[in-house]
Amino acid sequence: MRFRTRLMITSATIVILPFILVIASFIIIQNSVANNYTSLITYMVIAFGLIMIATSVILTAWLRKGFFEPVDELNVAMQHIKDGNFDYMLPTDIGDKGEIGELYRNYEDMRLRLKESADEKVIREGQNKELISNISHDLKTPITAIKGYSQGLLEGVADTPERQMKYIRTIYNKANDMNNLINELTLYSSIDNNRIPYNFTRIVVGDYFGDCIEEIGMDLDSKDIKLNYANLTAPDTQIVADPEQLKRVVNNIVSNSVKYLGRDDGSGIIDVRILDEVDSVRVEIEDNGKGIGSQDIPNIFDRFYRTDSSRNSKQGGSGIGLSIVKKIIEDHGGYIWATSHEGEGTCMHFVLRKYMEYHEKADGESVVDHDFESV
Repeated sequence: MRFRTRLMITSATIVILPFILVIASFIIIQNSVANNYTSLITYMVIAFGLIMIATSVILTAWLRKGFFEPVDELNVAMQHIKDGNFDYMLPTDIGDKGEIGELYRNYEDMRLRLKESADEKVIREGQNKELISNISHDLKTPITAIKGYSQGLLEGVADTPERQMKYIRTIYNKANDMNNLINELTLYSSIDNNRIPYNFTRIVVGDYFGDCIEEIGMDLDSKDIKLNYANLTAPDTQIVADPEQLKRVVNNIVSNSVKYLGRDDGSGIIDVRILDEVDSVRVEIEDNGKGIGSQDIPNIFDRFYRTDSSRNSKQGGSGIGLSIVKKIIEDHGGYIWATSHEGEGTCMHFVLRKYMEYHEKADGESVVDHDFESV
């Protein structure tokens, strides 16, 4: 019952009860014998006094139970919130449809939201610590290599032009690794704030991915990894995308494949295929590495998630590469997924819609060239 209703009932009782008692007294006196007036009035005063006291006690208890006790319980609950204890619960099934019931339910909603926010904060802090630890660890490896090879050059260990070129190329590659880690950390911060800078433009699929693969191929050659590329789209197929961010997607996926190829005999292979799916373009990047267990596949695009093999890998990694990939693809209006078999390899698939051009007939009717579709 609403507190306003309780107050109205209490006020009405306080006002009406004396009138009822006066009327009852008048009726009793009218029907009584005159010589009994004194004793009758005495009894009536005592009776009416007891009735008023009993009514006051009942109304006070009713108000206390319906308002003051719930407010006291709510005060205790708010003290728990103040102390950072978000597990203290108030009963939301109290059957009160009034203000107290609404107040209890609002408290419970607030408690759950605060608890969720606090839990997310703890998780985020743990993730940030893990990220810093991972990147600090990963930065040590290229720094150590750069220092070692630089010292070798300074001390004349590399005494032939071929050896010197090998040292310089290694230093260059390790510097690139460091730059990629720093860029990844910067982009992670942008994702966290939902501020990834995009510069969308029309891209010819064949030309764009051809240039990407050529650049990636030079790096893979130095690691004795074979790269196969096939473009099965029409020469004029276009998409709307941010060239820089889409390149990041390809590089992240390929880098992830390289880390976990797990082959030291030069038999590592990465296949990149661009497929035409009528109104979209599907890109497949497949490797012949260790593969991913079926239980891990649904989680590999989550931030900081690592499979057992990646946790045990000497390659390290920040654990955010694939989550960045997913974010960029989804911001392009596409979607991404993975298929894998342990011991055989993994294939990453992502789909982007084609650019659509509108042509106008002589009669003014708009028609669509179905070789394209807009994002």
